Amino acid sequence: MKATIYHNPRCSKSRNSLNLLKEKSLDFEIVEYLKTPLNAAEIQTLLTQLGIKAEQLIRKSEAIYKEHYKGKELNENEWIEAMVKHPKLIERPIVVYKNKAVIGRPLEKVEELLA
Repeated sequence: MKATIYHNPRCSKSRNSLNLLKEKSLDFEIVEYLKTPLNAAEIQTLLTQLGIKAEQLIRKSEAIYKEHYKGKELNENEWIEAMVKHPKLIERPIVVYKNKAVIGRPLEKVEELLA
């Protein structure tokens, strides 16, 4: 079974998850979501695989969040549209394997997914 990592090469946590996939000798695909942004349907699929609400996938430390979204009450679709418009808002890394996904923080979550 092939794994997928939604990856930002500038992020150390994302690089650690990528290295773990390489160490496990798994067949995997790398999606650099800042270069190839996700559409709303792809984000919705990830949310289902993660088992979380859209707001839980938002990086609240990002300047974009603080400037445009902090303190606002958005519904599921509005949060998804915010991530489509601003991919930097998406938590990273996300690893998908066997139709389940985890946010790779801490790295142990990825190890449990791959076990």
